[in-house]
Amino acid sequence: MIRRSKGGALIAALMLSGCAGSVIPPSAGGPAPGRPAPSSEVATRPTPATPRPTLSVATPAELGIDTSTAAGLGVTRGPAIADLLPSGEQARRALQAFRLSCPSLMRRTDASGLTRGSDWNNSCAAASSWPDASASEFFSRYFEAVQVGDGAAFVTGYYEPEIAGSRTRQPGYDVPIYRRPDDLIDVDLGQFSESLKGRSIRGKVQGTRFIPYDERSRIVAGSLAGRGLELAWAADPVEFFFLQVQGSGRLLLPDGGVMRIGYDGQNGRDYTGIGKLMKDRGLIQAGSMQDIMAYLRAHPAEGAAIMNENKSFVFFRELTGPGPLGAMGMPVTPEATVAADPKFIPMGAPVLLSLDRAEPNGIWIAQDTGGAIKGANRFDSFWGAGARARGIAGGMSARGSALILLPIGSAARLTGR
Repeated sequence: MIRRSKGGALIAALMLSGCAGSVIPPSAGGPAPGRPAPSSEVATRPTPATPRPTLSVATPAELGIDTSTAAGLGVTRGPAIADLLPSGEQARRALQAFRLSCPSLMRRTDASGLTRGSDWNNSCAAASSWPDASASEFFSRYFEAVQVGDGAAFVTGYYEPEIAGSRTRQPGYDVPIYRRPDDLIDVDLGQFSESLKGRSIRGKVQGTRFIPYDERSRIVAGSLAGRGLELAWAADPVEFFFLQVQGSGRLLLPDGGVMRIGYDGQNGRDYTGIGKLMKDRGLIQAGSMQDIMAYLRAHPAEGAAIMNENKSFVFFRELTGPGPLGAMGMPVTPEATVAADPKFIPMGAPVLLSLDRAEPNGIWIAQDTGGAIKGANRFDSFWGAGARARGIAGGMSARGSALILLPIGSAARLTGR
């Protein structure tokens, strides 16, 4: 998710795979100075909707074909999209997000195998001056739909948390937010063996050996203390835990200011699913962000032990300028950006979702990635910041169908008709 996106942690991972964070009993002295009152931990009640059926797969993937990308998995030509596109604000946001994607779209190599950089030239040239008021007409004029694989979509949500924090340690702000340590090293294993191409590991040097970096329990216990790595300090360990899950957020400072922080690496340790773990143990029922947070607040000591079962830990840097930034290196757009797997959808391409929950239905732009967002038709929708975004993203779990919008002419090349 923004992250987060580069860190690969998100709300869905809380429910299905886990999260990164530690839980420390709150101080007995009450809320820290300037700390906002705890926000509601109730997920927004979903508005039901009837998803559009997926298409019959015209050309299933052949045996022996590499299905690790969209081109190998196979695509099916979709229906005419003019009557499927939303109008108004939702389409306008998508057009604005698409404009931001264009410079990258036209120069990057599409890992999905669906498009070439030049395919996007006409639509990007038109988008630069197309009026926002007729955004829906823009998409219907320059794009056509294809379905990747079986088209069965699963969509979760992420948001930009706002939590109480301070640039300096002071009473009530004692949860360290660490910047990336300079001894954390990334190793591209493909440099050592062709069989390891595309794989990497992260760790540190100890003497003449390369070893795993400190796991969560050691970092929480203070293994990084005293090294000047404290970027800021959080007031509430539970809230900071969820900010780590998202990978970026806003610190609401005691003086009324705001400090924006974003993902700057992870310790390389495996990510353990605390949400599923807690459900399997009967500790929670629904498994939403709100359920998990309520349990952690009610059982701080047990929560600390559960968190340490997830060895992953996220580091941050201060963000300045527009943001938060997605995997394409540009600001993501609330209610218009989705994270997707770049092996199955071109980064920057529009996506048309029809789901059993109304809120995420419509057109989105794939501008982000996430460690748990893998495979065809798997998306994570970005909802922005604030209580509404938190309420929707925290309980988002929707299924239905997805169509990818590609420049006109792409479908004939891909399907042979």
